[in-house]
Amino acid sequence: MNWLLLVLVALLIIALGWSLSRSADLRRRLDHYIETVHRTSRGDAPLLDLPADESRLEELSNAVRELVLAQQAQISALDAERGKLAAVLDQMPDGVLIADAEGRVQFANPAAAKMFETRQAVGHTVAEVLRQHQLIEAWQRCQQSGVLQTQSVELPAHRQFLQLIAIPDRHASGSLLLVQDLTRVRRLETVRRDFISNVSHELRTPLASLKALTETLQQGALEDPPAARRFLGRIETEVDALTQMAQELLELTRIESGQVPLEFIAAAPQDLLASAVERMRAQAERAGVGLRTECPSGLPEVRTDPPRLEQVLVNLIHNAVKFTRPGGEVVLSAQLAGEFVCFSVRDTGVGISADDLPRIFERFYKADRARSGGGTGLGLSICRHLVEAHGGRIWAESEEGRGSTFYFTLPLS
Repeated sequence: MNWLLLVLVALLIIALGWSLSRSADLRRRLDHYIETVHRTSRGDAPLLDLPADESRLEELSNAVRELVLAQQAQISALDAERGKLAAVLDQMPDGVLIADAEGRVQFANPAAAKMFETRQAVGHTVAEVLRQHQLIEAWQRCQQSGVLQTQSVELPAHRQFLQLIAIPDRHASGSLLLVQDLTRVRRLETVRRDFISNVSHELRTPLASLKALTETLQQGALEDPPAARRFLGRIETEVDALTQMAQELLELTRIESGQVPLEFIAAAPQDLLASAVERMRAQAERAGVGLRTECPSGLPEVRTDPPRLEQVLVNLIHNAVKFTRPGGEVVLSAQLAGEFVCFSVRDTGVGISADDLPRIFERFYKADRARSGGGTGLGLSICRHLVEAHGGRIWAESEEGRGSTFYFTLPLS
């Protein structure tokens, strides 16, 4: 019996030792597994390092791997959405600012940085970024009331017109600021208003003259043949002016809307100048104004629609002759300027004031209505649109009392 007891005790000791050894090994493996999970969560180890063949841990291991894979898929989806949102915000023409509850900017897109001329808006206060008391007050009202606020402001120093929309963030107690640059919209509105005003002004004078002439004829001038013929001649003049205005308005509208197709060919600059001079020579001679060209030989050909370019040159020559006194001179020239040929029409006329010079290419604008000598004020606007349709640009230099020079460029063929 004693030896049997000894055998049982030995077996019990062996079993206990084996169990303790098994438990220690299991504990060691669990510690290793936990450490690997921690390293994977920190990004120090890839997901594949997680052991998948641990005895009795296979189900746990697979569950953890599935959880990690699901989280990685969610993170990837969030990164993709964040990338799309960042691309949209980066390309937006409107400025976007996001501020926290303390009023510090947490995000600013490139448009906002450009509008407010700041390289680093993040971390600064909204007041430091906006730097305009009306916009700052609108943001403060939004923060205090929790209600969307809108504020428009004009910045004369930058010739800008901005509109701020402050939207409260009720979840984070911050705010979203959307800043829109309405400068172009306001400019277009001004152009539209000026256009209506100018058309009304230009129509008023000939219509009033026609009414007065008609009333004079009705009141007895018809009984005086010489007077009647004189009045009819003036009526014809006014009707011609109205017809010209209507034709030029229609022409300008078609050019601006791209409904005038240009047929480009290669043409020599000297031939273009000679054709325009020949067409306007008789008018210049009647006005007692000299008309000539200065064009070096061998200039490369330009890409142009000759009839439309002749229209530009004729308009410029007509203006130069009209504002040059008898005995003066108008000179047309061309010279190479890089990838362009620069044309010019120079006169020795009365010149244009510095205040009027920036606006002479606007529709209906007349530098001096007292000496405009009629005309619709549309000719230079038509010239500008035609030159730009050719891929060039047009500008003028002038000094009162010493004449003007109009320049425009055309690309080489």
